Amino acid sequence: MALVVICGQPCSGKSKAAACLAGALKESEARQTVRIVDESSLHRGLNENMTAEKNLRGVLRSEVDRSVSKDSIIIVDSLNNIKGYRYELWCLARAAGIRYCVLFCDVEENICRQWNRERGERGESTYDEKIFSDLVRRFERPDRRNRWDSPLLSFCHSEVIFHETEESSPAIVEAVSYLTKKIDSKSRDVRILQPTIATQNVRTTEANSLYEMDRATQEVISVIVETQSQGLGGTASRISFGQHLPTISFLHLTHLSVQRSVGLPELRNLRRTFIKLTGQASLSGPPPPTDADSAKRMFIEYLNRELAHS
Repeated sequence: MALVVICGQPCSGKSKAAACLAGALKESEARQTVRIVDESSLHRGLNENMTAEKNLRGVLRSEVDRSVSKDSIIIVDSLNNIKGYRYELWCLARAAGIRYCVLFCDVEENICRQWNRERGERGESTYDEKIFSDLVRRFERPDRRNRWDSPLLSFCHSEVIFHETEESSPAIVEAVSYLTKKIDSKSRDVRILQPTIATQNVRTTEANSLYEMDRATQEVISVIVETQSQGLGGTASRISFGQHLPTISFLHLTHLSVQRSVGLPELRNLRRTFIKLTGQASLSGPPPPTDADSAKRMFIEYLNRELAHS
């Protein structure tokens, strides 16, 4: 039901903050489902060159995109040091229609360097000095005036300087309250992002849409041809295609009390034209139908219109 972006310098206590937040959310009254997405879960290391770092951001973003939903809270535990990247994550939350916040581990550079050295002394993975300095230089601090950095919840220096980030710390308590608070008509301090046309994935892949359209229209033609081949076309005034679908009427094809049939070549021409028109319309209008019943309904209605003027 939310996307939480952990932000901070390298070795600023982000993973500890993410773990504490996840634990606090799971222990809250709401009993939230929480998942942490980080580099280690994707089997990636710390010391990446700029090309690999860019690829890693893309992998993380894709994983977040697959994970966000209205059934769980996703915590992105990474540097998230570029404001443009935080904007991309904010767009994912907006497209999903969920809550969003940034949790900033605000620790001074010298403390982060000290913690990086202490990691090495414990035999843990550390940042190379050159890469560490480069990441510090390129870090873009979050600004609560930016919509993609708001609301901004920060760990003050004293909360993390001695690795004392706990589930009871003010920033964690505030984050849990924001992420679990129930929304009603009087709520003003919690914001649910609303999807827009720019962020919604309204179109399925062209291949899937085309496949459904081709299969559905072919089934309609098969029913018409089979019904007429059984001799029902000359006596029945309508052909049914099942429940919840319209019928095709042949009353308008009656001439001098003789009802003509619709040949397969004519049906195939109408089918090709229909698929072409539907594809052209989807470029500027609604997407083509993605399920068989919708495609059949559109094609049957199209046939009724066209045959009425034939």
